[in-house]
Amino acid sequence: MLLSVEHLKTYFHTPRGVIKAVDDVSFSLNKGEVLGLVGESGCGKSVTSQSIMRLIPEPPGKIEGGKILFDGRDIASLPLKEMKSIRGNRISMIFQEPMTSLNPVKTIGWQIGEMFRLHRNVSRKESIEMAVDMLAKVQIPEPAKRVRSFPHQLSGGMRQRAMIAMALSCDPEILIADEPTTALDVTVQAQILDLMKRLSRDFNTAILMITHDLGVIADIADRVMVMYAGKAVESASTGVIFKNPGHPYTRGLLGSVPVLGQSANYTGTRTRLNEIKGMVPSLSDLPEGCFFYPRCGQADDLCKKRMPPLAEREEGHWVRCWH
Repeated sequence: MLLSVEHLKTYFHTPRGVIKAVDDVSFSLNKGEVLGLVGESGCGKSVTSQSIMRLIPEPPGKIEGGKILFDGRDIASLPLKEMKSIRGNRISMIFQEPMTSLNPVKTIGWQIGEMFRLHRNVSRKESIEMAVDMLAKVQIPEPAKRVRSFPHQLSGGMRQRAMIAMALSCDPEILIADEPTTALDVTVQAQILDLMKRLSRDFNTAILMITHDLGVIADIADRVMVMYAGKAVESASTGVIFKNPGHPYTRGLLGSVPVLGQSANYTGTRTRLNEIKGMVPSLSDLPEGCFFYPRCGQADDLCKKRMPPLAEREEGHWVRCWH
């Protein structure tokens, strides 16, 4: 097992009280595996990834409990100097919006080359040559020319490819992708996903894919963990999640996805998509009992009073629901 997150708790201390952004979350990741982390905005997906990378701003945030075991070492308690040698080298991250993640006053080649200079101790000339090679690997045309380009001179899809090149430059064992296709059109999105699958296969890189798009999950993930209001509510293989979802929230997410050929029929009538009524509750004002009960059609008195445990309903399929 490459990565094991055990009972992770990441809290933010604010004037309104303690915000439990990630509360007792556990999962594992093996070499070459793709784990999808899904849920609406505000469910704790990005905070989970930032906790693994040790990018939580302290204060107000803090990892209050749990372990993040990477290759047998608890990186949650590592000194920052040692963590810097892992971050970007053995564990890399593709951020959600490349235009705000890339430095606007540095060329693409300089930024990718910095990874080699920092972790491989090569000269500036060598780092630029290696950056050209990485741009070629992520299928950016004219890589020798593009290394001299600034981020604003590239299209959205090319900027995302440059981010992937930067993340993969040191052959990381784990790649965390935080909604890497959100701002892209569907054609470029498909190209980026194909690229990530190919690079994962070639480098045997494990991927933690964070997204709210279940179409992306169906295309790339081996296993799925569904999060809601800072907690894991379901975890299983991708096939089981799509064929036999056990939690009402997971069923709601799947029911809200349009299916080709079912949105309209030849009579001209349209099939209305399901919706999950209401919104994710504020983490500063969570309901008692199951956090999902105000939006759940199955909720009863037990749901309103007690939080259900995350229980294994069948082998490898974990669900947090009384029903």
